[in-house]
Amino acid sequence: MPDNGTLRPGFAATQRSRVRRHPERAHYDRETVYAILDAAMMCHVGYVIDGLPYVTPTLFWRDGDRLYWHGSSASRMLRAQREGIPVCLTVSHVDGLVLARCAFRHSLNYRAVMAFGTAREVEDEREKEAGLNGFIERLYPGRTSVMRPILSQELKATMLLGMAIEEVSAKIRDEGPLDLDADQDADCWAGVIPIAQRLGMPIPDRRVPPRGSREREIGHLSEGARFDDLLRRLAR
Repeated sequence: MPDNGTLRPGFAATQRSRVRRHPERAHYDRETVYAILDAAMMCHVGYVIDGLPYVTPTLFWRDGDRLYWHGSSASRMLRAQREGIPVCLTVSHVDGLVLARCAFRHSLNYRAVMAFGTAREVEDEREKEAGLNGFIERLYPGRTSVMRPILSQELKATMLLGMAIEEVSAKIRDEGPLDLDADQDADCWAGVIPIAQRLGMPIPDRRVPPRGSREREIGHLSEGARFDDLLRRLAR
């Protein structure tokens, strides 16, 4: 299970990872970095192939100081990454619209992480299968015990990549508008409009009616729950 980093030292701020714009919003401790990563399912992986930059959105998960993502073994992007190239992985959450009294000072409240490391393929089949099952278990605890096992051809068709976090920083904005004193008499509304992603009502498969128990299998995914909070709790 991913750890929350409370008993381990923070990451060092490096020349590459140091936050320079609004450094007071920077965080380098594991607890904060892990919380932002664990509250997300989608990341963006940046890398260079043949001198050209690419950024790929993909599902990911964390295990300790390692981040994992997967895809088709035929993917040119993944085949390039597996050779041990440097990558930059980012995660971001939009938490609120910040309305100020001048256009220049409008903003967003957000949580973001930028991590650097070297991507490498997980080649051991047992380790790869355990990693892929772990991805399912992260969100749906106990589900791998009721599904059919991963087939060998499915395992071969899937590439699993891992990256040890070598350098990382988090940045958080969580406040209202920062208006100038001279703007405070402007005749307009100012403040924060919160944004949250929430779960909807489960929709059963219409083609083949489900045989399992919705309450037993996905009862923890309750309608209206904040998705980021749920992911973070499940990662503990």
